[in-house]
Amino acid sequence: MTLLEVKQYLDSFINYELKHPQGPLSFQLDRVEKFLGLIGNPHKKIKCLHVAGTKGKGSTCAFIAYMLQSAGYRVGLYTSPHLNDFKERIRILNPQVSNQNEQDVFSGKITDAGINRLIESLAPFIEQVHVDQRLGPLTFFEVLTVMAIYYFYQTQVDFAVLETGLGGRLDATNVVDSLVCGLTPISLDHTQLLGKTVEEIAEEKAAIIKSKKQIVVVAPQPLAAREIINKRCQQIQTKAIFVGEDIRCEFISQDSKGQRFNIRCIHREYKNLETSLLGRHQMMNTAVALSMLESLQQQGFDMEPEAIQQGIAQTRWPGRFEIISQNPLIILDGAHNPASCRVLTDTVKEIFPNKKIILVLGISDDKDKIGICHQLNTIVHQVILTKSKHPRAYEFKNDELKDLFPAKNSSSIPDVQEAIEFARDKVDPQSLVLVTGSLFVVGEAREILIKRTAY
Repeated sequence: MTLLEVKQYLDSFINYELKHPQGPLSFQLDRVEKFLGLIGNPHKKIKCLHVAGTKGKGSTCAFIAYMLQSAGYRVGLYTSPHLNDFKERIRILNPQVSNQNEQDVFSGKITDAGINRLIESLAPFIEQVHVDQRLGPLTFFEVLTVMAIYYFYQTQVDFAVLETGLGGRLDATNVVDSLVCGLTPISLDHTQLLGKTVEEIAEEKAAIIKSKKQIVVVAPQPLAAREIINKRCQQIQTKAIFVGEDIRCEFISQDSKGQRFNIRCIHREYKNLETSLLGRHQMMNTAVALSMLESLQQQGFDMEPEAIQQGIAQTRWPGRFEIISQNPLIILDGAHNPASCRVLTDTVKEIFPNKKIILVLGISDDKDKIGICHQLNTIVHQVILTKSKHPRAYEFKNDELKDLFPAKNSSSIPDVQEAIEFARDKVDPQSLVLVTGSLFVVGEAREILIKRTAY
């Protein structure tokens, strides 16, 4: 199969990232488990770490994977969504391969040939699932998840690090029995599927806690989410480790090049940790990841403190407060709900307190656009509303501008490239361009800006 044929084959599956599912019953684990059973249950033969939450899942998974790689382990990393290429989702971080190439932010991603081999070997089993009318057809995400798990098994990774796609209870990744699981901050998002309250959403995400043998690490949470997580742990007869209580963080400093902090886990203190990922929330993501790895150490897996420190320093996770251009100053951030936008505004004010902000904003149609705009309105000086090419992108109406961004200089430019060019023309040494609201907008913007700097 050519790469185009592979892409067409994957596009033939129902893709709920492109259109809204009808409700939670659109998801089920039975068909994923049948698919895995047909190919020998590879998910039972690999050691997994599993992360769920609303914000920071991908960053936390990246920290875990890079630390494990630095400690000498071969690591499978499965994340979603992708920015520009679906192959970004499936990566192997090899300890024999350096991460020093700043441009290679998706080092180890599966190759075209690798995807081709997987499709050709798995297609017959996919068809066996599809003929079972009780289960319904596999979705794009389910197929890709099984492909990733099978690939990690085939390539004999030491660990697989899996990010949930949506929720947790019925997410395709929840077929695994993880050694350690992590819960990043939970807030309102995907409310049409996961529930209208933080409690309902927390119940979905806490469902990745499934065994009393499992170690559970939890980021700081709203009280409602914390209570649900504690209740789940009591039911399963396991105990959660909480960042902010059991795990302590001490912020040291931050500038546009990175930040430094200390983290005291239960068994060891790590001082002067450095990461290029910006925003104090990344300190918390690091703490969750580091505590998950300390839990692995207690199970007999070796990791030297120096390797941990090096792995944190090497971690790359594009599209999250990523300074993609210095001249002019352009920042990309995939914040897409009010809670993540509040964190974004705090980071902008801390690192660039005197800059005027030119906002390029695009939002998916299922998001809380009023809440998002309310948060961003506190820092912006000029607003350019845009729209990604994604089918779920929201198209702002002209009469919304004055309501969403009152008293601000606002305009609407639906094409992302034109919006960025317009913003570049407005930027000066006293200002910066902030592109946010959706990872789909950020992905398009990143591709445009990288191509621009290549010439």
